[in-house]
Amino acid sequence: MSEGKKTQKDMMEEQMKQFYSFVESMKKSMGLPMVPDMKTGQALWVDQREVTLKFIISIDKIKEFFNALADGKLLGTKCKKCGEVFFPPQKDCPKCMDSEVEWIELSKEGTLLTFTQINVKPYSFAHYDDYIVGIARLPEGVNVTAWIREKDPSKLKIGMKLKLEIVKREPENYYTYEWVPVE
Repeated sequence: MSEGKKTQKDMMEEQMKQFYSFVESMKKSMGLPMVPDMKTGQALWVDQREVTLKFIISIDKIKEFFNALADGKLLGTKCKKCGEVFFPPQKDCPKCMDSEVEWIELSKEGTLLTFTQINVKPYSFAHYDDYIVGIARLPEGVNVTAWIREKDPSKLKIGMKLKLEIVKREPENYYTYEWVPVE
């Protein structure tokens, strides 16, 4: 991103400052944090408390998946009873309800099924330039959703071959995976 160029996050923060300034003026005049909805005109209550949402969830049953990412491997699970393969990995088979699954290494080659360019991002991703997300099918029959390392969507075609690469995403500094077009 070029220096001096406002990010989507910067613009959103500016808009929110203006909005909260308007809310404060309404509170002063009415004594309530109530504003009209810009589209419908209906009254909206603007809560004054900020909520920060972070997830802390147990991954104990699938931690092998995350450990394998750090080793550059992509794992799924396969039900020992019915043979169904799962990605993301499942510790209990939702198809036959059995709990006997085994870890399998998945191939990292896929066929592009669909994609979309993300221009309007959630706040927590607003520090990124626009990005493309795609779904590709692996030979094992599972679909994998991931960012595609390509800026120009016109270079992508449904049915094209992609390769999955394990990467350390910055600035979060954790392992994930991305699709890369095969040239």
